[in-house]
Amino acid sequence: MSPWTVMMGMILFLTPIICSIFSLHDKESRVKYGQWLKTIHKQRYYLHAMGYIIIIRWKNLTDGLNEPIKERVGHWTDMVHGIEGNAVLWIQNAFQNDALTTFLNFHYLFVYLFLIYVTTVYFAYTSDRDMTDKVTLNYLLIYAIAVPYYLFFNVEVTSSWIPGMDALLYHDGWYSTFYATHDPLDNAVPSLHVAIPFGILMLNYLHVKSNGQTLKEWRHYRYHMFILINTIIFIFAILYLGIHWIIDIPLGMIVGGIGALFIHHLQPRLRNDHGAMFKGVTREKVRKHILVEGTILLVLFAAIMGAVNYQDSTNEDQPSFRLGPDDTVQDIIAEMNPKYGTTTTITNLDDSISLEYAIITVNLAESGFSDFGIDWDKMQALAEHHCTQTVACTSQLLPNESIDLSLKSPYVYTFIFLHHPGEEGTLEVQVVSDYENSENSMTKAVVLSLSSLYITGFVFYRLYRLNQNGRKWYDARPSHTWEEE
Repeated sequence: MSPWTVMMGMILFLTPIICSIFSLHDKESRVKYGQWLKTIHKQRYYLHAMGYIIIIRWKNLTDGLNEPIKERVGHWTDMVHGIEGNAVLWIQNAFQNDALTTFLNFHYLFVYLFLIYVTTVYFAYTSDRDMTDKVTLNYLLIYAIAVPYYLFFNVEVTSSWIPGMDALLYHDGWYSTFYATHDPLDNAVPSLHVAIPFGILMLNYLHVKSNGQTLKEWRHYRYHMFILINTIIFIFAILYLGIHWIIDIPLGMIVGGIGALFIHHLQPRLRNDHGAMFKGVTREKVRKHILVEGTILLVLFAAIMGAVNYQDSTNEDQPSFRLGPDDTVQDIIAEMNPKYGTTTTITNLDDSISLEYAIITVNLAESGFSDFGIDWDKMQALAEHHCTQTVACTSQLLPNESIDLSLKSPYVYTFIFLHHPGEEGTLEVQVVSDYENSENSMTKAVVLSLSSLYITGFVFYRLYRLNQNGRKWYDARPSHTWEEE
């Protein structure tokens, strides 16, 4: 069975079980079977389903821009590695065993996606309209907030940069095609496996505080703890599996916190809980919002463009991968329109070590993964046997040698595997892909980022206004109600 089939099976089988278990103490809150359609219509939950469809399209669009702009925006991995060193490698080496790897691979993908979905259903099933709104918006907006950092502040995954660090997640044959076609395999910051569940935890806290409760008094406390436990497992998994850096954890929390604050303060207006949605909105207030939030947006935008220009002028000799002896890593060439191709330049930056590489479409590479690693000899044989390119699918680059590969693989994803054949030393390799149809990619990336910058500006200005008016930072009532007190 494919990962997608397993995911659908989990949703169908586990959703009613999870919802039933965590509402056993509060059976009266459950929506009766005969009332489901009526409740969906009354509470407009069909809009929540549309939100999930929107974010899937949003993510696909964002992922499609990642590679085309990478030649210009570069990455910041060397800076992060300079701060952290090889701490995550120690974590992997200290705990690595096949049983743990199998469990965490499953948890990283399936429990994460299931948790996002089932949380919305759980709150709807237990008649909590407000939390159903908030956790759905959380999934939608966390992705939106992460876009500029994901696109313009690339950080390679730890297994691509730290010699000897195994890509335990990406080198499992059963998962390899799914990840290659849904994940660029090269973006570590921020960790959405931290940001999204932390956003839910933050929303839970803000919700109960604004209602004058504590978490332990809340009827959903058991489910809150369920999310908390899984979030802790996610934090360990992203470090252990060779994906994220330690800094991704607090950065993910910041992204999740900004999203939670924005949603918490916006949701009552969307539901008209304090009068019409735009009640109390005046021209003077609109002008202040535009001035303050617009200024914050422009400052953040200028910082991003400054970082992009800096990288554009300094990343010419920046390595994309760092390999230890006998290490094998992979780059992904996204699927392309048959009208276009991709020119990928591979450069061996080392003065004494040769580089070996192999090119093979993603769907044909599955059997080349073995024991959470790459069987290099088998992968080479697969690449040679299934070669569909006009260039050599397996070859070697001598020290300081470079090659331009013109790839044309319509509607399929392609792996480029890089291998360090030596017995010592760290081999640095640069891989840059030029997509023929990427002229407007930077413009699209900037446009997609504006919503994130606005949300950040809104949150900062909202917290400032609450503080200036002597109100609690979790007070979600619109400002016109402050004036009525």
